[in-house]
Amino acid sequence: MNNTTLPTLRQLQYLVAVSETRHFGKAADMLDITQPSLSVQLRTLEETLGVELAERGRGGVVMTPTGRAVSELAQRVLLDVQAIVDLTAGAQHGLSGTIRLGAPPTVGPYLLPQVIKRLHKTYPDLRLYVREEPPRDLYTALLAGTYDLIVTPLPVSSSEVVVERLFREPLYFACATDHPLAHQGEIDPKALKGAEVLALDPKHLLHDQVRDLCVDLGAVMLRDFEGTSLDTLRLMVGSGLGVTFLPALYVKTEIGARGEVAVAKLKNKQIHRTIGLVWRKHHSNADGYRQIADIIRHAVAAQFKDTIVL
Repeated sequence: MNNTTLPTLRQLQYLVAVSETRHFGKAADMLDITQPSLSVQLRTLEETLGVELAERGRGGVVMTPTGRAVSELAQRVLLDVQAIVDLTAGAQHGLSGTIRLGAPPTVGPYLLPQVIKRLHKTYPDLRLYVREEPPRDLYTALLAGTYDLIVTPLPVSSSEVVVERLFREPLYFACATDHPLAHQGEIDPKALKGAEVLALDPKHLLHDQVRDLCVDLGAVMLRDFEGTSLDTLRLMVGSGLGVTFLPALYVKTEIGARGEVAVAKLKNKQIHRTIGLVWRKHHSNADGYRQIADIIRHAVAAQFKDTIVL
């Protein structure tokens, strides 16, 4: 490598795009440049570094072992550069620019509408790119740099992230309106011994929580009928297929005017899940993210009375 010549950020961006797509044409489309320009820049990067990074072929692009390693480092460099941009923008104007937020489908649709209104009023220059994924996928994507921060059920245990606990959300027992336990106000946990319980699929942390709850109550989890969303769980329960446990934000938002299911708390037994805001450790915008956490807490306290803000 020439000691006076260093790779440019643009070249690193091009390398990461080629590594992700494994195709020059797709990478060029992603970057909104011509394929010849991309090829020239990548060839120049290889000459600068003195190594081959990508093997060209009719079937596409195959990254060399060195190319894969350099691409991973380049991704980190680009994330750090973006962090510099975010830090300076925040220092000048408070929270601003675009923040990439991930949320699970069991939380996002019921929490974020209330939060976004408050965020936009407080920080009008802030833009949120929001995407839903199951919690386990969210965490992996956060570490990879796909998201700046995620809202997720806890626990999340890692030395690589910061976890800001937001609120504790009760879980409600739910059954069909003609079920013997419907409309009882509070349910005796002993009445659920042997009950057939529906849960979400294992991609969701709520699956594990309901599984453990079934063990504790002596109930039976129906593994052949796992739901893909809270709505599918509600519909299956409403049809009489089984009973389930639904989080309070969903119950407050979706159950009220519907007639498919009845909900109730368990007598003398507190069941809940804890929701948190998580971002990568040492992120330059940590103070701004804590401000977002406070806005989420205020929104939850105002809209969801059954929750416990932390």
